[in-house]
Amino acid sequence: MSEQTKDRPWLIRTYAGHSTAKASNALYRSNLAKGQTGLSVAFDLPTQTGYDSDHVLSRGEVGKVGVPVSHLGDMRTLFDEIPLEQMNTSMTINATAPWLLALYIAVAEEQGADVSKLQGTVQNDLIKEYLSRGTYICPPKPSLKMIADVAEYCYTNVPKWNPMNVCSYHLQEAGATPEQELAFALATATAVLDELRPRVAEEDFPRLVGRISFFVNAGIRFVTEMCKMRAFVDLWDEICATRYGVEDPKYRRFRYGVQVNSLGLTEQQPENNVYRILIEMLAVTLSKKARARAVQLPAWNEALGLPRPWDQQWSMRMQQILAYETDLLEFDDLFEGNPAVDAKVEELKEGARAELAGLDGMGGAIRAIDYMKSRLVESNSERLGRIEAGETVVVGVNKWQQGEPSPLMTGDGGIMVVDEAVEADQIGRLKEWRESRDAEAVEKALADLRAAAAEGRNVMPASIAAAKAGVTTGEWAAQMRTVHGEYRGPTGVSKGQSNRTEGLEDLRSAVDGVSDRLGRRLKFLVGKPGLDGHSNGAEQIAVRARDCGMDISYEGIRLTPAEIVKAAREEETHVVGLSILSGSHIPLVEDLMGKMREAGLGHIPVIVGGIIPEEDANRLRAMGVARVYTPKDFELNTIMADIVTLADPAAVAAE
Repeated sequence: MSEQTKDRPWLIRTYAGHSTAKASNALYRSNLAKGQTGLSVAFDLPTQTGYDSDHVLSRGEVGKVGVPVSHLGDMRTLFDEIPLEQMNTSMTINATAPWLLALYIAVAEEQGADVSKLQGTVQNDLIKEYLSRGTYICPPKPSLKMIADVAEYCYTNVPKWNPMNVCSYHLQEAGATPEQELAFALATATAVLDELRPRVAEEDFPRLVGRISFFVNAGIRFVTEMCKMRAFVDLWDEICATRYGVEDPKYRRFRYGVQVNSLGLTEQQPENNVYRILIEMLAVTLSKKARARAVQLPAWNEALGLPRPWDQQWSMRMQQILAYETDLLEFDDLFEGNPAVDAKVEELKEGARAELAGLDGMGGAIRAIDYMKSRLVESNSERLGRIEAGETVVVGVNKWQQGEPSPLMTGDGGIMVVDEAVEADQIGRLKEWRESRDAEAVEKALADLRAAAAEGRNVMPASIAAAKAGVTTGEWAAQMRTVHGEYRGPTGVSKGQSNRTEGLEDLRSAVDGVSDRLGRRLKFLVGKPGLDGHSNGAEQIAVRARDCGMDISYEGIRLTPAEIVKAAREEETHVVGLSILSGSHIPLVEDLMGKMREAGLGHIPVIVGGIIPEEDANRLRAMGVARVYTPKDFELNTIMADIVTLADPAAVAAE
């Protein structure tokens, strides 16, 4: 194949954003100068869950996992000197997607852009938020309506924008098998299209189908993952043709972006993650028929903390070397007609079709949320069990643990730490913004927004007007909460013990013994303070504790420290376990420990799990935390034995 007919490379992105809009803007401009070809915006948890930076639930979370965007001024700063009309911007935003898109459009208009030429994507997939990521606000039905509002508005006004990115990425992070990832993602897409169908003229519907894109995960079993992508292509084509009657193959094309798997990145020997990321990228680039349209890669040190610009650059160079130095883009599909690949693709399609039929029988994805959540918790439990038993080898974790210390970890500890002053600065700017705006215009914009939501009108026009009036993210979300109510998603953790108790006999008898000494069943409370919705770890701890015979209490995500302390007092808890993955462990645990002492519960042992650097772990222990666990502590039974010891009055007496 000659140089002229070489395929164009995929969009090269880096998922980025932290601290403040100003710092993130500098990072974006630096990445674009290094050869990145699209932007991928990470928002902080308050922005994702619809709270302003000064809300009680935002404490410790501002600027940690992404950039805080509280109003039009923040969005303006975020894209300063970046011409939006020429940019392809992906925004990982869901519950507040209509609002962030409204802010983006308002800034584009300020720049003088032709809004109809804007290109990019809002993730806008709420179903997977209930299943795996936890940044939902409202119940499923009104959330589905808001997804459709964005799609309908974009179709008419921003035709090159992808109004929804069906996101199976987090399903795999939550433990989904390839068949579950295929089926649950496709069921989500059909739920959205079924909602959209009545909103547009029949002849226009195929074009709207063509704007739905996907965002997937590629794990380490890269041959299976590549086959999964080929299965996605075939199944989506099939659904578009048979369920929706789309005749033009262009509108049936499976268009997807990818972030390869962060779940499999290890804290132990983290330099090995570079190879994992490269191998996973091959799954979504080698096969021309199923090649990603946009790729973003995690950094080697994500299991340790926030990557630095150099770490992100290293991952971007990996993409550039594959796209520009190798001959990959000079060939047609390398796997067409391969019998092993064809057989695996058919097997995956068959499994996914069976799962899809089951979901259809339940009334579709919205009605099947509880079922899907419980299946993911089960699958994840099985996955962890295989790693613990050594059936699934993870290099440096359960095999070949001995190794040289990594020279990459010297100096700054191998990660970036967000300055604790960032939160106060952001809150200060937010207060200035509120004081400087026209209060009457804000009140009118909020009333119009509330009316649009209550009357079932499309919320996008009122959201754009609110953005221009100076409304804040928390104020926008408060209107949605007022009209639609707030929702607590299923935990997927049933109260009854499972019959999978092999290897737990000793622990169960230890729990029985301690319970006898306590005079009642050992009570273990699992809490997730703050806004971090990644609940996989908390769920697996709760499931294992339950199967060991403990009386567990796990109410799901997004609790304040005060709510956790209240539950500990009312339920007469013996041990409290906290899970925090967003990096906000210091302020949240400090707050909780203080409230425990105030409530007269200072004697109750508190354990904490999360992505916690050793320096921070020492600070937590100094606050009185009994044990700190990080991803390297993958043997759940060891944690269970610690809980038993901490609760045992005999052990306490011996101390």
